[in-house]
Amino acid sequence: MRPTSRCRPVTTLASEVTAASIRAAHAGLEGVAVRSRLLPLPLPGGAEFFLKCEQDQPVGAFKIRGAWTALSRLPEAARRAGVVTHSSGNHAQAIAFAASRLGIPAVIVMPEDAPRIKVEGVRRHGGEIIFVAHRSERDPRCRAVARERGLTIVPPYEHADVIAGQGTVALEVLEQCPGLRTILVPVGGGGLLAGTAAWLASAAPAVRIIGVEPAGAPKWSAALRAGRPVPVPEPHSIADGLLPPALGDLPFSVIGGTVKDAVQVADDDIRGAVRYLYREHGLVIEPSGAITTAALLAGLVDVDGPTVAVASGGNIDPDSLQSLVN
Repeated sequence: MRPTSRCRPVTTLASEVTAASIRAAHAGLEGVAVRSRLLPLPLPGGAEFFLKCEQDQPVGAFKIRGAWTALSRLPEAARRAGVVTHSSGNHAQAIAFAASRLGIPAVIVMPEDAPRIKVEGVRRHGGEIIFVAHRSERDPRCRAVARERGLTIVPPYEHADVIAGQGTVALEVLEQCPGLRTILVPVGGGGLLAGTAAWLASAAPAVRIIGVEPAGAPKWSAALRAGRPVPVPEPHSIADGLLPPALGDLPFSVIGGTVKDAVQVADDDIRGAVRYLYREHGLVIEPSGAITTAALLAGLVDVDGPTVAVASGGNIDPDSLQSLVN
């Protein structure tokens, strides 16, 4: 089995997430990921922000960026043996999609309560699913499968190449909005936040980066207070993609001191943002992706100059969408 990020020092891995690695990842995504839209939207009172529409991606979420980057950089022997990951949804779909395109066998460990649309996406792209009863069982089962089958683990955020791939979102945002003052990033395990921090620290260090998380799963806020990732007891939210119990060690190390702001958003505000984006603009955005818009609509962030909210994905079951927008 190829060594995973768990087998190497975090500081060593963090040093690999460079501007050069992110730029190379962006070049490698040509013909795979799309350059998603930067859509101007109004705020109550007349201010305007821009939505980075990652629901435009072929798997409906930004996760394809990190998944493709990690799999495409694997040595040939690891590709032949196959990969395994654990995920509740969007990373799972992205790994299955990328593996299918690259001819790599892929095993996905998912919880039994994973959203149906995300389970169907994994199956559609040919991934083998192993279900576990609870989210807490995903990682140990993933590691067990890797040992048993000789597979390479490609985790959702504890991986330097995954983080480099996610950093391409910020690269595009800065090209699309050169005067960027503030960017709002959804926070689950921290891969997207870390990639954003790594790129902007090099390319535009004056830009304010705000990590946006569910009020019921404030792992970024907890990490900021403690100076290290700490677990949040019983994380809960309708934003199912943002429920890891703690920020990843590697993302925290990559972020360093470059991101100092955290905003917590209540589920009611997230529901309102899903409804607003759908009713007013015809956009289907899942709760995890709508959380940054929710922070703006709820007045939790002052808009002072060009502001971008990353909509990380749009994979939501039709029934769930209807219950939120009606």
